[in-house]
Amino acid sequence: MGATVLIADDHPLTRDALAALLEGNDFDVVGLAANGHEAITRAGELAPDLVLLDLSMPDLDGLAALPELKAAAPESAVVVLTASGTEDNLLAAIRAGAAGYLLKTEPPERLVEFLRGVARGEAALSGAVAASLLERVREGKQLDGGIPDAVAQLLSAREAEVLLLLDEHLATDQIAQRLFISEHTVRSHVKSLLHKLGVSSRRDALEVLAHARA
Repeated sequence: MGATVLIADDHPLTRDALAALLEGNDFDVVGLAANGHEAITRAGELAPDLVLLDLSMPDLDGLAALPELKAAAPESAVVVLTASGTEDNLLAAIRAGAAGYLLKTEPPERLVEFLRGVARGEAALSGAVAASLLERVREGKQLDGGIPDAVAQLLSAREAEVLLLLDEHLATDQIAQRLFISEHTVRSHVKSLLHKLGVSSRRDALEVLAHARA
C-alpha cells in the first residue's frame, strides 16, 4: 500500500466515500475521526503520513484542531478538505501548518493526484484557492506586514512568500518546513528574488522591503 491516511470529517457518508476512493488508489486509510478532538487523538496514536481534515466539524472544528494536531503528529502532513474557499480560512490554515487546502468540489481523480503530491512533499491548493492566494500575495496581504505592490510585482508568488518568511527572521530550514519544500528549493527562490530585486544579500532584500513599506 501507499501513504497512510487519517480522514477527519463529521459526515459518515463523506468519510466512507473518501476512504473508498483512497483505498482504491493505493492509499492506506488507517483511521477515521468525526471531530477535531478525535482527529488529534487518532493522529497522535497512528502518526499517519497524511491527515485529510474537514474544517466544519462539531466540538472542535478543523482550524482550531490543526495546531494541536500538528503538535500531536508533527511528521504528518495535514491537508484541509472543505467546502469553504474563504480567504480567511485559507490563510489561517496555511499559517497553522497545513500542507494543502482543497475544495470538496474537486473531481475525485484530481483529489487523488493532489494527495499523491503531498505524500511526495509537495503543497496542494485547489485551482480557485491558489488563485486567491496569489492575489493576496500580489496585494501584499498574504501575511502580516505584507509585500508592497512595488516589490510584489517583481516576484513570483512563491518568492514573495519566501521574502515574507525571511522578514520573520526564519532560517532556510525553517522556511522549507513552513512551505513544505526542500532547503535547496528555498535557496533557489532566495537567489532568484535577490537577482530580481537587484541586491546581493538577504539583509539587502529586507532593506528593500522595509524601504518599500515606508
